[in-house]
Amino acid sequence: MYPFLLLQQDLADELAKEGITISYKAISNWERNLAEPSVTIFYKVCRILGVTNMYEAYFGVNPADPFSSLTDEGREKAMDYINLLHASGMYEKQTAKIIPFRSIDIFENAVSAGTGNFLVDGPKETVHIDESILPEDTTFGVRISGDSMEPEFHDGQIAWVLQQESVANGEIGIFALNGEAYIKKLQNDK
Repeated sequence: MYPFLLLQQDLADELAKEGITISYKAISNWERNLAEPSVTIFYKVCRILGVTNMYEAYFGVNPADPFSSLTDEGREKAMDYINLLHASGMYEKQTAKIIPFRSIDIFENAVSAGTGNFLVDGPKETVHIDESILPEDTTFGVRISGDSMEPEFHDGQIAWVLQQESVANGEIGIFALNGEAYIKKLQNDK
């Protein structure tokens, strides 16, 4: 960090890097006790000067700080122990993990993996699902009815669908035949 001997203009320049515009004259007024910085500016000045324990630096021993009455060697040993506690992982605070969710429609009319089901733009349910389990370009979901597509799809499972105009040979798609909807692998043997 910085030594405690900075020119007023140097401190003003460092504060400018923190987004605080202040003149060296204002800093001079602080030094002469003609004005005081705001708490926010005071905190940033301490950070610039490398002051980590403001209470101890300005008021003496901090009774709430167990380190304040230790020698440098004692503080070092306490830090060694703290590092061991961190390394064990047993005493780390648990932070909440934010899971990104996505809203997606699942059509209630199942598509058949067997004898065929009627395909309509019928009822649908909008669900909120963890994005990590959805394929990237999923447009909607459909429920599977039947077992002819096992082991890839099981009866009752949700298949995630990318709506598109065509399906390449060997890809699995939702196909309509005579008003019934099927989930099948396209095999064009031409």
